[in-house]
Amino acid sequence: PVFSLAVQPDDKILVGGKFATLGGQIRTNIGRLNADGSLDTAFVTACSGFVYTLALQADGKILVGGDFGTLGGETHNDIGRLYSDGSPDSGFNPAANGAVYVVAPQPDGKILIGGSFTTLNGTNRNYLGRLNTDGTLDTNYTAQANGAVYCMALQADGKIVVGGNFTALDGQTRNYLGRLNADGSLDTTFDPGANGAVNALVVQTDGRILAGGSFTTLGGQTRSYIGRVNADGSLDADFTAGADGTVNA
Repeated sequence: PVFSLAVQPDDKILVGGKFATLGGQIRTNIGRLNADGSLDTAFVTACSGFVYTLALQADGKILVGGDFGTLGGETHNDIGRLYSDGSPDSGFNPAANGAVYVVAPQPDGKILIGGSFTTLNGTNRNYLGRLNTDGTLDTNYTAQANGAVYCMALQADGKIVVGGNFTALDGQTRNYLGRLNADGSLDTTFDPGANGAVNALVVQTDGRILAGGSFTTLGGQTRSYIGRVNADGSLDADFTAGADGTVNA
């Protein structure tokens, strides 16, 4: 299966998941396609386990998160970084003790990560954390959840929408969906609530937020696996699309 995709500015497509071939050639869990779908034969790297998330930095480096022990032939526990040619960034080695499901670079270069880990760089971080650009832990960012974080989306104002399989965020009740301020403190005004895991989030240009997952209610109303909330967290009553099974992306 393919779990993650990222499109580069040159329209090449990074692909991550759990596979042994891509475009008919050996590629272990990660590879890159040209814009026409053919394999980019110049991009050759490998990952020892699942690749759940890929994200591009402004400098062209590629953040890779998942459930693995090596990336590009080097030890990298569940998170690592590649140069644009696929070679590993050896100096970037934050090390998580559990799967990383989402990586989200911020405009200032810091990197938000979420997953099922409870430590980063040997320091307690329950399911959420933030790294400096060099991969060291941002010790000023201490937001935590009480269950796995599957997705995050950055708003234009710097706030961070967070979804997953949790019922508390930053020590307060938030059922599967919440929002943090830029400094990691809880946005106490935003509390739509779902009744099941939120697996995917997208912030639209108008500020409204799409959510997909395994929930059947959102904002206290019936929403089958997909829904939309307004920027203030209230349910968008006009958006009533539904699915008949879990939405992952």
